[in-house]
Amino acid sequence: MESIAGLTLWNHLENMDRAATLGINSLHSTFTDMMWRVFSDKEIWYPLYLAVLIFLFIRLGWKKALIVTISCILTIVACDQFSNFTKEFFGRLRPCWDSLTAGRGLHLLEGRGNLHGFYSAHAANAIGFAVCSTIGFKNARKINTTTHGTYKYSILIWALLVGISRIFVGKHFLGDVLVGFIVGSLFAWAIASLARLTIRWMNLQQR
Repeated sequence: MESIAGLTLWNHLENMDRAATLGINSLHSTFTDMMWRVFSDKEIWYPLYLAVLIFLFIRLGWKKALIVTISCILTIVACDQFSNFTKEFFGRLRPCWDSLTAGRGLHLLEGRGNLHGFYSAHAANAIGFAVCSTIGFKNARKINTTTHGTYKYSILIWALLVGISRIFVGKHFLGDVLVGFIVGSLFAWAIASLARLTIRWMNLQQR
């Protein structure tokens, strides 16, 4: 009975996720289609990653910035590799491969890609980089709260848009993206915290 109830609950949640995904995905126009393609494209954002890392070296100095840069890279690697594992483990189809979703009018803006999509590595990587770099900037000797606040909210909004774009292009369910945000935030917080401890230890050794 418990297993049947669990399956019923899972099916209910899956149907809700499918309905929410189709509802969001249906909100499209020529302009927004172009916009979501841009946010969904990994390579187009490489200059942003590079600009943030350069600014880290300017604000923190090369030693601290190197540690923060490594922490950002480790966050993205952790999010990406764990996503590969969960996609194979859970085997949840992308909406573009799911016949029930595709058959109800899914608007697809990209190639269908691999079969499985739980969770969204795009969402995890973007929010992971945003959170990790935001925490990383706190390692500066003097923190300009206005500049830091502006960066924090700007980079977080960017990361949210990257994640949401995956629904609009038809590659992920809403649930895939939300879990990606959670996983990315947790990896970023843990790795960035270790980086801060490393920097504090390094500062103590220099006294």
